[in-house]
This record gives sequence, structure tokens and C-alpha cells, in this order.
Amino acid sequence: MNRNNRLALLVLAVALSALLVVCLVGAAFVFYVYSSTGEPGMITSTPAARSTVAPPTVAPARPRAGQGQTLVLRPLGAPLTLDPHLVQDADSAEFVVHIFGGLVAIDENLKLVPDLAERWEISPDGRMYTFTLRRGVTFHDGKPLTAHDVKYSFERALDPNTHSPVANTYLGDIVGARDRLTGKAGEVAGVKVLDDSTVQITIDAPKSYFLWQLTYTVAAVVDRANIEKGGATWADRPNGSGPFRLVSKSSSEIVLARNESYYGSRPKLGQVRFLLTGPTMQRYETGDIDMVQVTGADIARVTDPRNPLNRDLQVADQFSLTYLGFDTSVPPFDDMKVRQALARAIDKDKLASVVLKGMASKADGILPAGLPGYNSNLRTLTYDPALAKQLLAESKYAAAMPSIVLSVMGSGAAPVGLPAAIQEMIRQNLGITIEIQLVQSDTFFAGLYAHKYPMFITGWIADYPDPYDFLDVLFHSQSELNHGGYASQELDRLLEAARVERDETRRLALYRQAEQMLVSDAPVIPLVTGRDYWLVKPYVKGVKRPPLVIPWLSGVSIEE
Repeated sequence: MNRNNRLALLVLAVALSALLVVCLVGAAFVFYVYSSTGEPGMITSTPAARSTVAPPTVAPARPRAGQGQTLVLRPLGAPLTLDPHLVQDADSAEFVVHIFGGLVAIDENLKLVPDLAERWEISPDGRMYTFTLRRGVTFHDGKPLTAHDVKYSFERALDPNTHSPVANTYLGDIVGARDRLTGKAGEVAGVKVLDDSTVQITIDAPKSYFLWQLTYTVAAVVDRANIEKGGATWADRPNGSGPFRLVSKSSSEIVLARNESYYGSRPKLGQVRFLLTGPTMQRYETGDIDMVQVTGADIARVTDPRNPLNRDLQVADQFSLTYLGFDTSVPPFDDMKVRQALARAIDKDKLASVVLKGMASKADGILPAGLPGYNSNLRTLTYDPALAKQLLAESKYAAAMPSIVLSVMGSGAAPVGLPAAIQEMIRQNLGITIEIQLVQSDTFFAGLYAHKYPMFITGWIADYPDPYDFLDVLFHSQSELNHGGYASQELDRLLEAARVERDETRRLALYRQAEQMLVSDAPVIPLVTGRDYWLVKPYVKGVKRPPLVIPWLSGVSIEE
């Protein structure tokens, strides 16, 4: 879950008492939303209520009478959309992956597995994929799902009238995709229906990551009749094919129910209630909520082994990155030495351990630990104030530094948390004064795409476990998600070679070279990678929070 990934953008539970977190994915953006209110970051029409002091005891570890297989949970964020072809944040993706299905999916072991397609064949040249759909698969209303629905879904995602912010990023390798996006063609030439249960997709070159891209929500299969009948608000009543169906949606609560005709392993939960507003920890401690995402306001007590809440704590690392980005065409960030000086002036250990209260880990590179291609031997720009001063003195802006504005998504009278800490570190170590601009969430995305911000804080959470999803998607000179406009012919050469390299060892070696170049040139400064903190009642079984967005609720149950 922009995972843009968008998704970006899966839920990153890193918050301070004065720091809001909204995880926006694709595959994902991860965004910190800053405010002076101290509340969990929620994008709803109803403001979240301020938490009250928690009671001293925790409710008995047993399900509430009469609740059966109903799970009640309180995430930090709410979805911006339930239209899978428009999703670019992790909060939306969390819901969409449970409501819709695609040809392929990612399982809890982060393996690529069949979903709507029971099998596929790849041509010897690696360009043609022939998918055979499962027999008897249906939408939630019982209507058969066929190859014609698959073709319609790809063509709708790539229709310029859909205005998908991510279709080109994830589906652009399909032959004819860009002609459809630009309005030059009425259909996608590379998607063909062979019969009701067989669809063939042809891409422009052999690319080992292509099947992974089809796990993103923009490749989800939608019901044409549902969209045409529902009009602009069709996604408020989606007719998907995933393990859960939408029962109701409001600014305060979203309810999902099990899809009784699901083609895969049927979920054990009958219903899931997502509470989007109101007090959190108090309701967990009184037994009204089964799962709650932890913010920085409560991290000290839930990590204290002497506190009863600690027994319910589950922590999982994420494939996510929060970074400081620069528009490298704008002074002073067009000078590599200025960017390197800023990197050397920021103490990332303090950001992770003090500012973020240990709810994140220092990031040395672009790829998070555990992701294929991760390199623990990167030559990094470590914290070194003396060297930072030297680099700044060697830059072309040593005598006259232009004014610098740092843009972050948030609200409030004064900046706090991560941006305020970075502002102060740069002032102390380099003598540079930075102004912080807080931008409302409804305009921040547009500003990123329009390259309005010379300096900004944003983030990314993996859509799928492949280095392409970080290095190429975020930094190729022609990528729509390269928000700093960084352009390097050498980097493009490495990334383009990795796209078509079919030997995995050589492919990962190319990505390691690309990552080293990015870390050295510093078009962005990696700051932290995220961790997921949840409190889970002991009677809730099967919770395995993944490092990226997948339909994890399918394996959860309530112990009666």
C-alpha cells in the first residue's frame, strides 16, 4: 500500500502521543500524519474521540457471550476507497484484499499462489501467460465469474476515465496497456479471452516480477453489472469474489461477513467489525474490542512485562520504508553534497529509539530486512556531524543556502514528532533553518504527483516481496511514483537490465548495485522501517500479521 502502495500503503503502527500515523500503500505509501492532538490517525468524516485513562485491570480473556465468530477490532486507519482499481494506500488495501480476488495472490508464507486462476502456463519466451480459472467460482451474489470479467476488469483499470493512479505502474507491461491508458485504443490488445474459463495475457518483454504485480488490487476482478448499476458510488456496495463481503460501511464502522460460497478455504469468522472512531485502549481493556492497534501513547505500558497487557502484545516487522525525499532539480537539492550532508546530519538511531519510542528500526538502505535482495553490507551515509559540515562546505551552496521548506502530511498549529526532530538535528549540526509545511491529507497526494514539494517526508510499504517494487517503482526516471524527479541514466540502465534478467542471482546483483547508487547519491534519505504493534485477546486464534497487505483475516478464529 502511494503503494502508492499505495498501497502502501499496510498499516504502520508507529505513533507518538503527539504523532498521528496513517498508512497509505500500494503495495503502497506509508505516511506519518502529524498533529498536536495526539489521536490515532483516522481519515473519516467523524473525528476520533480522545482516549481516556485506562482502567487498572484487563477484562477476562474469554469471548463475550453471544458473540460467536464475530471479531471486533480497532485499526489506526480507515479506507479512502473500496474501488480496487483506485487503491493507493494500505488502509484501503486491507479491506479490498478481503472483498475482491485476482488471478493470483500472496499467501501467509509470502509465496505466490493461485487465486481465481487455478493454474497458468508461461510461453518459452516468457511473454505470454495463459490462465485457467477455477470451476464454479462466483461473485458474492452467486453470479458466475468468467474470463470475460477478467478482461473487463483489466480494461476498466486501464480506462483513462477510471483515473487509476496506479494502473500504469502495475499493468503497464501488458501489450496495449498504454494505448488504452492514453485513449488510443478501446481495448487492451494483450488481454484475450480464449473461452469462458481461459484468459491469455501478453507482456512486452519477459519480466520475472509480472505475476507478483497481478497480486496488487488494481488487477482485482470486478463485476461490470455492479459498476454500471451503482454508478459513481458502486464501491459502497461492491460485489466481489473474495473471502469476505461488505455488509455495511459508515464513518464510524465497517462490517464484513464471511462469503459462504468462497472458492478457497472458507474463513472461520462469521463477521468482522472494524471500529473506526471512539476510544481504543479503554474499550480493549473492558473487553469491548478483541484486537487494537497500539500507538505511541500506550507503547510504554504494553511493552512493560509487568503490565497485564503485555501478555496480549503481538509485534511484527513490516516491509516498509519511511524516507526524506528531495526534488533533485531544485536548489539546493540539485547538489549531491548538500543531500549527503543532510543525511550525515540526521541521527536515525535516535529517531527510531527516542522519537518513535522503539516502534521502528533505523533504515540504512531502501530495501527492508527480509525482502529478497536486501543487502546488509551497503556503504551507507552514517551519522557524522563533522563530515556533514565538511560536505556542506564543499557544496556550491556553502556561501548562500536557499530557503528550505519540508512538506509533510498533517495538521495542527505546530510540527511535532519526526519532522520536528529532523528539523532540529539539521539546525544543530549544520546551522540550517528549515520551515515545516503541514499539508492536509486531501491535497498532499496531489502535491506529490505534481512535484510541488522540494523536500518531503513520505513512505512506502511493499505490494509484493520483490526489490522491483521499491527500487524501480520509486526511482526509475520514468516512474510516476518518482516524486523527487531523480534521473540517472546509469540507474535506469541497471533497473532496465534487472527487469528482463531471468537468472535470479544476476537479477538481485543488479538491484544491489542500483540500491548502492541510490544510497550514495542520496536522492532520498532512508529513515526508518516500521513495526506492527497489536493487542490481541487470548481467545482470538490464528492472528499472523504479515509484513505486507494480504487477506490475513481468513485464518483467524474465536475460541468458544
